[in-house]
Order: sequence, then C-alpha cells, then structure tokens
Amino acid sequence: MTTSLVTGGSGYFGSLLVDRLVQRGHHVRVFDLNDAADRPEAVEFLAGDIRDAGAVANAVGGCDIVFNNVAQVPLAKDHYLLRSVNVDGTRVLLDQCAAAGVGKVVHTSSSAVFGVPESNPVLTSTVPKPEEAYGHAKLAAEWACLDAARNGLDVTIVRPRTIVGHGRLGIFGILFDWIADGADPIVLGEGTNRYQFVHAEDLADACILAGDNERPGIFNIGTDRFGTMLEALDQLCSHAGTGARVRRVPVALAAAGMQVTSRLGLTPFAPYHWLMYSEPMWFDTTDSEQQLGWAPKWSTDEMFAQSYDWFVAHRSETTDTYASHHRRSARQGVLSGVKHATRMLPLAKGGRYG
Repeated sequence: MTTSLVTGGSGYFGSLLVDRLVQRGHHVRVFDLNDAADRPEAVEFLAGDIRDAGAVANAVGGCDIVFNNVAQVPLAKDHYLLRSVNVDGTRVLLDQCAAAGVGKVVHTSSSAVFGVPESNPVLTSTVPKPEEAYGHAKLAAEWACLDAARNGLDVTIVRPRTIVGHGRLGIFGILFDWIADGADPIVLGEGTNRYQFVHAEDLADACILAGDNERPGIFNIGTDRFGTMLEALDQLCSHAGTGARVRRVPVALAAAGMQVTSRLGLTPFAPYHWLMYSEPMWFDTTDSEQQLGWAPKWSTDEMFAQSYDWFVAHRSETTDTYASHHRRSARQGVLSGVKHATRMLPLAKGGRYG
C-alpha cells in the first residue's frame, strides 16, 4: 500500500486531497499545525511546523509520496511568514524528504508566480514574473524544488489557477454572501478580461497523477471551459436568482480603494487581488493533458454554481475563526457597508454606479 503524506492536510485543498487519496487506497498521513474536525479516522495526524526539521523528519519517515500544500496565503498579510513558511519551510521539507529516501514530492505552487503575464495563454515555459510578496515567495519555493530535483530528488511542481470548489471560502465567501442577499457583485473595469479557474477536485486529480509520474516536471492546471470575469459573475447571479446583478467600477478607483482600506485593516484584500482581478490570465494545459493524462471535469460556470450552492446550504458554518483562511469566509470589514450600498443605489446604463 502506498503511504502518502499531505502537508497542510487540514486546510481546504489539503483536506480534499486527503479524501481523494483515501479513495485511491493510499495510507494517508497529515502534517499540519492543527487537526481538522472532518479528518477521516483512518488518516494519521501529526502536529508540527513545516519549519521544524525534527518534526518534518518524523512526518516524512516511511512515506512513498509527499504532497506539499503548506502555505501562507495572501490573506495572511504577514511578509515574514510568507517567506519563512513558503520558502524556508519548503526547503526543510525537501531536505528531509531527500534524507528519508522519499520516492516522490508533489509541490503545489501558484499562478501568482507569473504576476500579470505579458501574453496569454501562459505556458510551462513562460518565464515567471511575480509582482507581489506572495508570488515572490512561491517562486522562491519553486527554485528550492528545482534545486532539489537537480540533486536527485524526484520533485514535481503543480501550478493551479484560482481554486474554486464546494467549501472554498476566503474572498469567495464574501462574493457568495453578497449574491445570496441580493447585493450586486463588482467587476473592475469592463470585466472583459478572460480569467481561468480550477475546481479543487480537478486539481487534486492532477496532483495525484503527478505523484504517479516517475520523473520531475512542472504542470499548469486550469479548466478548459471559461470566459470573462463579467460572464462568470453574471452567470452566477442568474444561477442564484436573488436579483443580484454585476456592477462595473473603474479599475483605478477600485484598486486605489482596495489598497487604502487593506493597509488600514478595513478590508481583507491583498496586493494580488487588486493587481489581478481586472487582468486576463489563463494557462495552456497541454503538457498536463499529454504527460499526465489529466483533463478537467469542471467548467467555470459549473464550479461556481456548486460552490455557491454549498455556501447557501452551510452558511451558518462559514465563519469558524479557527478554520484555515480558505475554509472560512474572509471578514468583510467596511465591505459590509459597500454591500448595503449596492442594494440601494440604482444600476446605471452600462452597469456602472448611478
């Protein structure tokens, strides 16, 4: 039986990956700071910090495959933790995997390593160009993986586009909350930027296939059925049927407001949000399809509808302050006032505020 370790296995995506591995017949072990209430009984749990070499050595011992999902996300807004966890922690993990003779490491990275791409689609050969602290940290972690691979460790990097799926909250929790209450979601500019997402289940399948692939590699993962940001939100509003309609706000005005309120601690936004929300970005997934035999099952419209329906059915459970960032809704702060305003202000011609 294959023994797999999932670091960050108590988080949103880590928990889903754990379930998929159990379904595949793996013996699964979780390494995280905190246990998850929904961890299957058959899954081992080891508490520890990814930066603690001794704890990591204990966790990876006897493992065939290690799936690394520990990460400080942009919502954390702590630059020290972004570097020490995402970069130093990854190095510690890779060193201990090499020492323990682990056969395969699958490292979950981020599309943030590309910042705002000069052209689309983004290829696996596209040179990364991060534009904010989180992207820089994730790129440095990729460099650590490439160094480990050059030294003989079988490491594969999986880069997902923005993850959506049932139970995925964070910023999406705010979006779903607004639409459920009939408040109008907002796009920056005209909303005509093509923007790709990926369902967490499709990402988990890609990671598992990467774990089966006996050589290092880099794979970009995203749905093959997607459109513009405006189209995605407009379709979600139609699905919800609450009367919410998409509003357009000038990019410069919205980005400035997001930056100021974020720095004052009044909103949960991070630089990646105001840099990328109005920009087009999508991956070419040809390498993933050809080399891994992977194909996405979920379209953008399908994953948003499923995620929204899950939110509505579990709304009372979405504010657990002890859950990881992506397993609870982000705190709205002054956005609660903006939410109220979108329900009061008339929608002007062209979808802008009147």
